[in-house]
Amino acid sequence: MNIIGDAASAIKAVWGDLTTPKEPTVYGGGGGGGGGFEMSPEELKTVIGLWQDELKKVSEDGMKIEDILADLRPPGQDEASSSYVDSGVDSLLALQKQNDSMKEYITGYIAKLEIARTKTMVTDQANTMRAT
Repeated sequence: MNIIGDAASAIKAVWGDLTTPKEPTVYGGGGGGGGGFEMSPEELKTVIGLWQDELKKVSEDGMKIEDILADLRPPGQDEASSSYVDSGVDSLLALQKQNDSMKEYITGYIAKLEIARTKTMVTDQANTMRAT
């Protein structure tokens, strides 16, 4: 598992290519082989904060979708108006399902990052105790 690569891919998917106009901050240790990485608890906390901010935005979007669904009414009593609103409701329900899915994904990802942060802190503490 490459949490750094996964996090970078997820951030890019959410916020797009951050390399223009300047390079984004790269969190964690450097390069090469072994399939491992290093990331401090502070760096993980920063990444977790970014995902918590994104979860807030997605949740706010979900509330907007719910508000629109609650207020959506046909402009008239005719079949065309009702059909138009029914189509809109179907689209909004699909959007709400996608929004719920994104909230679930982000919540799970934050939980995984929190676990990684806790493990990193425990490892750092154990290494500090051994060094003294």
